[in-house]
Parts: sequence; C-alpha cells; structure tokens
Amino acid sequence: MEHAVDDGRIRTGTVWSATAHVITALVGSGILTLPWSFAQLGWILGPLILILFAVITYYTAVLLCNCYRSPDPISGRRNYTYMEAIRACLGDKEVFLCGIIQYAILWGTMVGYTITAAMSMMVIKQSHCFHERGQNAPCKVSGLFYAVIYGLMEVVLSQFPNLEKIAALSYTAAATSFAYSVIGLYLCALEFFSHPKFRGSLYGVKVASRSISPTTKIWHFFQALGNIAFAYSYAMLLIEIQDTLKSPPAENKTMNKASIYGIGGTTIFYISLSCVGYVAFGDTTPGNILTGFKKPFWLIDIAHLALLIHLVAAYQVFAQPIFAFYEQRLATKWPNSDFFNRTYAVKIPFCKTKTIKFTLAKIFLRTIFVAFTTATAMIFPFFNAIVGLLGSMVFWPLTVYYPVAMYKSQAKIKRGQKKWIILQLISMISLLVSVLAIVGSVADIILHIKHAGLLKFEL
Repeated sequence: MEHAVDDGRIRTGTVWSATAHVITALVGSGILTLPWSFAQLGWILGPLILILFAVITYYTAVLLCNCYRSPDPISGRRNYTYMEAIRACLGDKEVFLCGIIQYAILWGTMVGYTITAAMSMMVIKQSHCFHERGQNAPCKVSGLFYAVIYGLMEVVLSQFPNLEKIAALSYTAAATSFAYSVIGLYLCALEFFSHPKFRGSLYGVKVASRSISPTTKIWHFFQALGNIAFAYSYAMLLIEIQDTLKSPPAENKTMNKASIYGIGGTTIFYISLSCVGYVAFGDTTPGNILTGFKKPFWLIDIAHLALLIHLVAAYQVFAQPIFAFYEQRLATKWPNSDFFNRTYAVKIPFCKTKTIKFTLAKIFLRTIFVAFTTATAMIFPFFNAIVGLLGSMVFWPLTVYYPVAMYKSQAKIKRGQKKWIILQLISMISLLVSVLAIVGSVADIILHIKHAGLLKFEL
C-alpha cells in the first residue's frame, strides 16, 4: 500500500541502486589514502579508528534516513534534499549554514576527484615510460594537461538531467571501485611477498625513519583522522539518494539496508587494504597507495583505468545536487527568462525516438562551474592534505551533528534522557576529531605550499 502522503512522482530506485549510489559516494579517492593514514596511527589505533568511524557513520545514517519524511518517518511529508530535512526538523535558521557547508563539501570533493583522476592518468603515462625505457629512466609527468582532459569529460557528463538519471553511472562506478580496490589489495600483497618482512609498528611512523619532526608527525596523525573521515563521508547525499527509492517498502527501511550493505562492504575493503598496504610498505607507505608500484605495469594500468572510470562517474553523484540547487533558484528568481527556463530539444542522430533536452543556462553555467573546479584542482594539487581537510570539515557537521539534532527533534528526545546523553557524547567526540583533523590538514597544506609551491602537479 502506498504512503498516504505523497507527491505523485514515480520512483524506481531499489535497495541495490541505492547501495550502488552509497558505494559510489563512499569508495573514491578516500580509499587510496587509508594505508598512509593507517601508517600514521599504527597497528593498535589504526583498525580501532576505522571500525569506530564505520559504526558512527552507520548509526547516524540510520538517524538521518528516518528524517526523509517528517514529522512521521513512514507517512510524513517528503523532504527531497538534506537541507529540506533540516528545515522540517530544525527550522529555517539552521538551513543557511548547513547549505554553505554541504555544497562547499560537495564542490571540494569534486576538486579532490579531479586531482585523483589526473594523478591516475599521470601514473598510466609514467608506467608506460618505465616499461619502454627502464625502471630508472627520468619519467617525470605533469598533471595539468590530464586535469584539463578530465574536466572536459565532466563537462559532457554534467549535462545529465538529475541524480536519478545516472543510476547506470553509479553501477559502473561501484563495479570499478571494487576492481581497483581488489587490484590495490593484490599489489600490496605482491609487494609484501616479494620482500616477506612484517613492517610497521604499534604506534605508527617512527620519527627517525622518515626524517620528519615530532611536530610533523602530530600533524600527520591528525590529518590521518581527516582522511578516514573523508572515506566515510556520504551523509550529505543520503537524503537525495533516498528520494530515488520506490515504496513500499518504506523508504527508510530500504535505505537502512542500503547503508549497512554499502558501509559494511566498503569497511571490509578499507581494513583489508590498510592492513596489507601498511605491512607491505611500513613507514614508507605512499600517500596514494596506487602510486607506490612500478610493476607489473599492465595491472597498474588496469587499476588506474578502473579508478579513472569510477571518478568520472562518481564526480556526477556529487555535482548533480549542486546543479539542481542553483538552477532551481535561478529559474525561480527569473521565471520569464528564456535563458533559465526555455527548454530546447535536439534529436539524437540515428535514434529518432530519443531527444536531448536542455536549457541555455544548463549548458553554459554547468560548463563554467566544471571549468572553475578543474582550475582549482590544478592550483592546489595536494592530494593527501585536500582529502584530509575535506573529511575533517564534513564529518562532524553533516555526518554527525545535523543527523543527531534532527533525530532528537523528530523523536522528541528530551534533554537529560539516557539516549540524549549518548547522542550528545557521540557528537562531542566527533567534533573533537574534526577540529584536530582540520588543524593537521591545514598545517600540511601550508607545508606543501612552502616547500613545493602552487601548480606543482607532479608525482
């Protein structure tokens, strides 16, 4: 039986399409930093913190998906976006700040994906150079050209209508994320067995072994927390993903299943890759684990090609909510403008029944937005530091604070109750982690700029 309160829109999403969206949002450039992050934490804190982040992320995801409908999670009015859920549960005052944070993080992730994709193309080019000219050949590659190529691909894909229309991209991204994760795991295992020695320590990178100062070790420790937080960040897309689901069953029940499947599956990859990568490289674990290998070159190429395909698709999962937000606002503000509201249709060659629909604003503004994102990635190509900063910025406010606050409001949990105390404790611990991670990531960005400078897009 359909829900009593509905909008008449036909939704076709299932638990599997939602799981694909979740995996696509979770498994991206973040997984490549995890062995390095694990190396900063060591064998004791490394697995504990990975599991802790997974538990918190799933718990708050359950709270958040109960806020898709309000005031009742089963038959209430739909909230189509994360910000609409905040407005319904917390009021207008919280919406403005949340909007700035949410869309800044979505955009920042697009920047991070551009950096990672360019690096993947750089590694493919470099591996072919090593294969042809020898392992010790001077095969320096600049990523500026490849960042532009990736940006051009995203300009084309940005013309997709909305998030529900890119389910095929999410399936593709989920499949390729599985591929490069498994290959990365295999390459780490191969590296270990080629020099079978147990590497790493209980407390992470030793200061003397990497010629780093105690202060830098502390910054890297904090940054590692941000990297792990980024690897588990998808809450800002959860409501939008849930809005694609058909019912019955109730959307929150389906989304709960998708969350546990997506988070559970990715956590297995995260822990496996982190442990095997750390035992293989020890204190010399690279910031991007896939850049630590030179052979077999064909398998490295496959891994980076899979990663590139994943990033091409996942970019749109983060971009489409931004496009929908500003296009709707602009069309409402200027309802009589043809530039924002007139829809044009062009027939697809050799397919008489299919047409491409667009507005002039969609073509021009989306192109400008992607170009600006690409330019930003070219100026600040600091992979590890950017990922850590994004993770630290998004984790507390969007993954923990707002879901907890919305749930307390909707479930009418009173101050001082046992559940209220538990939720507050989770929120305060997460806030502390985010602050420490921000400090570490900003410090590392400053160090990069001081020693390498801007526009130094090299491996």
